[in-house]
Amino acid sequence: MASEELAQKLQRRLQLEESGAAAEGEAVAKGEEEEVAAVAGDEAERSSLTASADAELSAKLCRRQDINEGAAQPRRAAVFNPYTEFKEFSRRQIKDMERMFRLYDSGRDGYIDLMELKLMMEKLGAPQTHLGLKNMIKEVDEDFDGKLSFREFLLIFHKAAAGELEEDSGLLTLAKLSEIDVSIEGVKGAKNFFEAKVQALSSASKFEAEIKAEQDERKREEEERKHRRAAFRELKSAFTQ
Repeated sequence: MASEELAQKLQRRLQLEESGAAAEGEAVAKGEEEEVAAVAGDEAERSSLTASADAELSAKLCRRQDINEGAAQPRRAAVFNPYTEFKEFSRRQIKDMERMFRLYDSGRDGYIDLMELKLMMEKLGAPQTHLGLKNMIKEVDEDFDGKLSFREFLLIFHKAAAGELEEDSGLLTLAKLSEIDVSIEGVKGAKNFFEAKVQALSSASKFEAEIKAEQDERKREEEERKHRRAAFRELKSAFTQ
């Protein structure tokens, strides 16, 4: 009896061990499948990123090739605030530049094209060749549309003030002849400031002199009234004696 019971226990233990080994095998197999899937996912993600980077690089290279060949399409310019972007200029300077820009934007389209720039340089007394005009535009033409927006027009004066233009540059000539010579505006501003200061001090001195003269006049009149009252009292006392 005891031997039968022992045999049954051994049989159940053997069955349990066999079932446990099978479950462990299934777990190992499942883990291996998950690991393979993860590796495959990583490979797919890397492939996707590589393809995206290749596409972006290809687009940039195509854009650069179009620019070099003169076939690039202009990109839409972002709206900008000249007073915050070009902080080195005063509001009056920017207004002066805007008036000049509008003066030569005869097409009223918000741009100065090649022919309008040609007319501008002729009016300023520094005519340029067709190639020279194209080179002038190219120096500040950020969107490669072959004409100057107001922002690009402001870049001319920005570069001139920063000393970033060559001496033989047509843009430097434009900046110097435009009567908006920002390179000496600080000197002009200081000169005007001190002249105004002297004038204000002179006016203040004149005003103070007038006040002092009025005060002296009032004192003189008061002294005369005192003398007249004293003389009247003396005369009155002479008659009453």
